Amino acid sequence: MNTSAITRPRAAAAQEDGGADAVYRKVGWRLIPLLFVCYIVAYLDRVNVGFAKLQMQGDLQFSEAVYGLGAGIFFIGYFLFEVPSNVVLHRVGARRWIARIMITWGLLSAGTMFVSSPMSFYVIRFLLGAAEAGFFPGIILYLTYWYPAARRSKATSLFLAAIPFAGILGGPISGWILQGMGGVNGWAGWQWLFLLQGLPTVALGLVVWRYLDDRVKDAQWLSTVERELIARDIAAENQGKAEPRILEVLGNGRVWLLALVYFAYTSGLYGISFWLPSIIKAIGVKGALDIGLLSAIPWTFGVIAMYLMARSADRRLEYRWHSALAAIVGAIGLVLSVAFHGNAVLAMAGLTLATMGIMSTLPIFWGMPTAFLGGAAAAAGIALINSFGNLSGFSAPFLIGLIKDATQSTDAGLHMLAGLLVAGAVLVLLAKPAAARR
Repeated sequence: MNTSAITRPRAAAAQEDGGADAVYRKVGWRLIPLLFVCYIVAYLDRVNVGFAKLQMQGDLQFSEAVYGLGAGIFFIGYFLFEVPSNVVLHRVGARRWIARIMITWGLLSAGTMFVSSPMSFYVIRFLLGAAEAGFFPGIILYLTYWYPAARRSKATSLFLAAIPFAGILGGPISGWILQGMGGVNGWAGWQWLFLLQGLPTVALGLVVWRYLDDRVKDAQWLSTVERELIARDIAAENQGKAEPRILEVLGNGRVWLLALVYFAYTSGLYGISFWLPSIIKAIGVKGALDIGLLSAIPWTFGVIAMYLMARSADRRLEYRWHSALAAIVGAIGLVLSVAFHGNAVLAMAGLTLATMGIMSTLPIFWGMPTAFLGGAAAAAGIALINSFGNLSGFSAPFLIGLIKDATQSTDAGLHMLAGLLVAGAVLVLLAKPAAARR
């Protein structure tokens, strides 16, 4: 126990806490906007195939199963290279490794415009997943270098807000590209979509190379006192964290339980991300631009809910029940969207509620593994959880595609996602809380 914190005068304590708030605000303004923009383009490059499907499926004569497999095979490459990539990032630094990731995946994403057959679609999606592997867990790990637990979920939520913002911005932009660029230079709208959303990633990779600092000690934009304050907070938190060998982490039952939870949560996320345009089309909305504009609604409410839930979890230092509640809300939203399938307004309300719940699970979830893993163990553990969880990005779109081919409807697929969210809520409550942090 820190007895000095108990005996110091209240005015001095308030002044010190206020000074720390100012320091972390400074860190936030320096790091989060760049990471936020990077994740927007990352997420667009990952899921813009959902919008491209509106045209490329007909142009290339892909079945729903071919599309689902191609959309999901990204995550096989992602899974295979995730842990090695994050361990390399921990050793060589975030600046150069994240820059490398972004430049390679941007080029591959733009190259998707040349797909002409199922096999070329599968190959480019696999390579794209391998190239992007390590980006998301690398950023989650990177935030542990700068924020203690009591501040990290809110910072993580601001970073993860890029997912709904990618939906808010990407939907209308993708719809406009599909509708407005088709035929320019002899290329289809979906080809322009991959090109115009892939190349900015390369430019951002170069910005990361010049702008990002690997560690607090490298941050010359902080004063010596500010660097020492952050280093002291991080060091105090790391005293209670385990740092076993990487092989021990890979066999840790607690890590695997959290991986199962994350698999369930991200199943809901990728089900919404890949199929939202098709679901909106199925409830009677026509026109790529209209679909894009409507798809922004669930994501807008999702980002608000995510931030408020993460803030509540940080304030209470409680993550399991917050996470479970958000997953249940997401499941209810999916069920309602199916129940009101014949009513576009009510179906959209259900999808919006689902997106709010699903998005809220994510930053809260990452408060759990980062609370008990540190150093190289954190690099391996976070990557393992994320890579296994993101296998849902392969299974969810593929299974929904198979279900839709068989039933001519996405309703059963959405029920499946709701069931997975409920299972995730049950599993997360079985996870043993980190000491003194819940």
